[in-house]
Amino acid sequence: MRRILPTLATEAALAEQGAEYVLGLDEVGRGALAGPAMVGVVAVRSADLPCLTVPDGVADSKMLTPARRLAIYRDLEDWAAGWAVGACSNHEIDHWGIVHALGVAALRALAELEHGMDLGPGRRLAAILDGPHDYITLAADSFDAPDLPVLPKVSTQVEGDAHCASVACAAVIAKVTRDRLMVRLAASDPALAPYQWERNKGYGSPGHLEAIRRLGPSRLHRVSWHLPSSSPGRS
Repeated sequence: MRRILPTLATEAALAEQGAEYVLGLDEVGRGALAGPAMVGVVAVRSADLPCLTVPDGVADSKMLTPARRLAIYRDLEDWAAGWAVGACSNHEIDHWGIVHALGVAALRALAELEHGMDLGPGRRLAAILDGPHDYITLAADSFDAPDLPVLPKVSTQVEGDAHCASVACAAVIAKVTRDRLMVRLAASDPALAPYQWERNKGYGSPGHLEAIRRLGPSRLHRVSWHLPSSSPGRS
């Protein structure tokens, strides 16, 4: 089966419609049992598109090995006109639900990007969000939304990380950022070490599930998730 490689065709189409910048966004950590979920954003300047090429090695981040993601991470940061990663904590996910939490995380990423690039009111921004649902525009109308200079016009793209280069780059940057955080958290507290986050990054690996059964959830677990119950006779 031939692997689909991302292109800049969607970004170019949005630029032709008048966007000054096209922003690719993708989420990581939605299905994890512990730790934050994150949304990465990568900005492409429309004026650069005629001479911009897709970075070597970019693909759907789920198709790349951890070593490959690390190898291209810095190149993707340099390739982008700007980038940022926003997070929502496990407590926010428990309180708000995952969809609204991801929307707030995306808005946090956009706010950091826009403030950092000095993209103020009046700028024309278009966003490509991986997946079928626009949770960004929905969350922007809530009290939890951060101050955002410009709300981009959002379009959704199923399997956007496989088709759109900006989305694929955002996915890799967000994935590397979250993986590094989970490794640091695993090493930061002996009470967290049994959950093996340095290996599973908070997802439901057999070792992680067994640790939850044995020890119960930690302060960084999503307790609203269907976590394993402690086995009889175990504390």
